[in-house]
Amino acid sequence: MADPFAVTNQAPPLRGVNFFTRDAALGDALRPYADLTGDPDLHRIGELAGSEEALSNALPANQNPPVLRTHDRYGNRIDEVEFHPSWHWLMEQAVGFGLQAAPWTSERPSPHLTRAAGFYLWSQVEPGHGCPISMTYAAVPALRADEQLAKEWVPQLASTQYDVRRLPAAAKNGVLAGMGMTEKQGGSDVRANLTTATPAGDVYQLNGHKWFCSAPQVDLFLVLAQAPDGLSCFVVPRVLADGNRNPFALQRLKDKLGNRSNASSEVEFHGTIGYRLGDEGAGVRTIIEMVAATRLDCVLGSAALQRRALVEATWHTRHRSAFGGLLADKPAMQNVLADLAIESEAATALGMRLAAAVDSSDPKEAAFRRIALPLAKFWVCKRTPFMVAEALECLGGNGYVEESGLPLLYRESPLNSIWEGSGNVNALDVLRALRRPESLEAWLTEMAAVQGADARLDAAVNDVLQALADIENAEAGARRLAARMALCLQASLLIRHSTPVVADAFVASRLAGDWGGVFGTLPRTTPFEQIVSRTIG
Repeated sequence: MADPFAVTNQAPPLRGVNFFTRDAALGDALRPYADLTGDPDLHRIGELAGSEEALSNALPANQNPPVLRTHDRYGNRIDEVEFHPSWHWLMEQAVGFGLQAAPWTSERPSPHLTRAAGFYLWSQVEPGHGCPISMTYAAVPALRADEQLAKEWVPQLASTQYDVRRLPAAAKNGVLAGMGMTEKQGGSDVRANLTTATPAGDVYQLNGHKWFCSAPQVDLFLVLAQAPDGLSCFVVPRVLADGNRNPFALQRLKDKLGNRSNASSEVEFHGTIGYRLGDEGAGVRTIIEMVAATRLDCVLGSAALQRRALVEATWHTRHRSAFGGLLADKPAMQNVLADLAIESEAATALGMRLAAAVDSSDPKEAAFRRIALPLAKFWVCKRTPFMVAEALECLGGNGYVEESGLPLLYRESPLNSIWEGSGNVNALDVLRALRRPESLEAWLTEMAAVQGADARLDAAVNDVLQALADIENAEAGARRLAARMALCLQASLLIRHSTPVVADAFVASRLAGDWGGVFGTLPRTTPFEQIVSRTIG
């Protein structure tokens, strides 16, 4: 007689899996741009990401969220945030891998593509700490608007040493960056900002608030404020060169749906010192470089969430039996897993294509980024909550408990669709890009690369072109247009760089209408097992 207390029919822990070498989709997505198969850094990141040590730090960092300390025991204002040791471990690894600003000073080939692959791999461990990593990466192109400020800050931002000491930047081994744009009354409408910046010699004094200031523990912030000649961008250090703290009053930490390991705060400036970055009145134009780079990481981070959810679902169903056999062998489950797999592959392919464009100095690639970034940000981030929810359901009740890690992924999944512009903001940004002939030409070039390869994709491209005939009155249909253009772009990449079975299933379901709208409704003739076998095979 079976022991009723014995634990059986449970998937073993997902440990000891190299996230890099076992990801066929990532390999296919990288191959057209660089041969990174033997890259030692990516092998090292992939191995650590799948280790017991890494995965055992993910949940504690979220179960023990940061704590705000506004004053010390004597009543002195300190405005510090305390983190769990797991957070610091995760940050130390990410910085050590150079996932923040290291690519901007690297002399290796394809530094941004390599970094994108590493960020995608490491974000699968725990996504919250990716926020300061991403903002540090994104600060560099904006800082280059001022040669002196860039010379002062970029080498420290690019350092691979994680240094949490509250010291002037020159005395530290490495620094991290953050950003403050949105305010209570404006949100994404940053031109409505009320924070003021008053000239005071070589610096400005800032007075006002920021409704969202993520990672307030870092060393410098790019901040928008109203100078005499209009909205401007400022570099705001936490500690001044003389060692004194810059006034930076943390009012509270946000109690968020997800992203709980990361501190997001409300901050007030009271005579806070800022150094102007770019011209007065050019704040949006200056900081948009940072916004664009963080949008890339939103795409990569969402692709990472999709990938991790897919791996968890596939791993569980390959070890869990029900109704007389393994779940992964059941036709209905195979359809679900295959559908999740092609969604993940398409997101990964698009993310790496964008990262490869960052490495290029070709103006045509800059035009591609201008149109493809908001397209990808809109679509990939918007798809992620649906996919993570479906993956969670593959684990049933086991996926609904915190120990599985799926609730963490699910709570995180809506964030990237909100951060740096929600769905409407990005869809409208697509329309703005389309008014530039070079942006539309860049998208059409991607489509021309596969013209005639699949009649269904050709028909979808024609649908887009018809919709563009009335671009001046397209705002109400901006989301539909952005979604269709993103799907065409993903299909083009899969046709060129993935396997035929993946590309065919994607086009049949996402573009040709042979799909029920929910995961697991691919055509019955789809070779499910061939697609699923690529997941962790």
